[in-house]
Amino acid sequence: MFLDTLLTRNPGLVEAATALHRDGEIPPDTYVMDLDAIEANAALLAAEAERLGISLWFVVKQLGRNPELIRAIARHIPKYAAIDPPEARTLHAAGARAGNLGHLVQIPRRALPEMLAWRPETVTVYDLANARAVSEAATELGFVQDVLIRLEGVEGTVYPGQEGGVPLARLDAFAEAAERLPGIRLAGVTAFPCVLCDPATGAPYATPNFTMALKAREVLAARGHEGLLLSAPSATSMASLPLLAGLGATHGEPGHALTGTTPLHALDPDQPETPAYVYVSEVAHTLDDGRPALFGGGFYARSHIKSALLPRTGARLGVQDAPAENIDYYRLLDAPAAGADVRIGDTALLAFRTQIFVTRSTVAVVSGISSGAPRRVGLYDAQGRALS
Repeated sequence: MFLDTLLTRNPGLVEAATALHRDGEIPPDTYVMDLDAIEANAALLAAEAERLGISLWFVVKQLGRNPELIRAIARHIPKYAAIDPPEARTLHAAGARAGNLGHLVQIPRRALPEMLAWRPETVTVYDLANARAVSEAATELGFVQDVLIRLEGVEGTVYPGQEGGVPLARLDAFAEAAERLPGIRLAGVTAFPCVLCDPATGAPYATPNFTMALKAREVLAARGHEGLLLSAPSATSMASLPLLAGLGATHGEPGHALTGTTPLHALDPDQPETPAYVYVSEVAHTLDDGRPALFGGGFYARSHIKSALLPRTGARLGVQDAPAENIDYYRLLDAPAAGADVRIGDTALLAFRTQIFVTRSTVAVVSGISSGAPRRVGLYDAQGRALS
């Protein structure tokens, strides 16, 4: 999906990843992350958001919740949106500040005292029971917690496994009940996804959920609430920030823009953000019909993967589809041309959309690529834990 853009915009990362694998410094099934590029992307996004009057909460699930990368991003975007409690703990331990908790996964009731003690800017709640639990925990801690109301997505826009939220038609009644809870303040609304990229052009556009969130904010404003926030997550990037600002969002939540891997980057190599990761595997064996098999572990079902580069020979081979319900022990490539030289152990480089936190991959953080002196900073698992 991103291989051509990566080769055009960040050939130094391709060379560094190839050398790391060739020299045995990284195993197959490793995402090599360009620390310099990720920090530069964060700086770009922060400057553009400031120019437009938008605030940002960064997201790191796709990065493997990596502490080195968290610290680099937080130097420019200090606050995060954590998609679940384990991610929140990793972000907090790395020194980033809590912007929005409960973003995609509600905070378990028993974890609320721990996480509210960090004094997050906001907590997202999906229903009155969760709002009540936040209120009780905040009251015990002696303060009032700002909350965002998660709206139930418009029919046809909700991803399986992400169901929930307050229906717009019931928002007024929800707000009336929530206003009586002493430990929370209704600070705004959010929905997901609010922005997507057009499959044909990659251009960002507002979804019906964004329109619904704007209406929901009007409902709360009519009840007397002031200074209301509207976080409009998904596909936050340099290309979509003007859209967010123009429609009235107060917050964006960049994720894939930090690595230059939004759908728009696959179609337009001239986007401002630099592609900042590459997936490294190697040829494990060859089938009798000539198809090479790569070691798996990091292939993501929604990756839109197209091809693999074998740097030793420069060959580009198509990546064959695989059912999402099967474990990716291996991934097959198209058979090379007759007489082509493909060997066990050959490095294979791939660039595709991923969510590292749901893989079993290794993450290698590399600095110095931008100055021509790459250095492996460290190796981590997919949850950000350092490997010896």
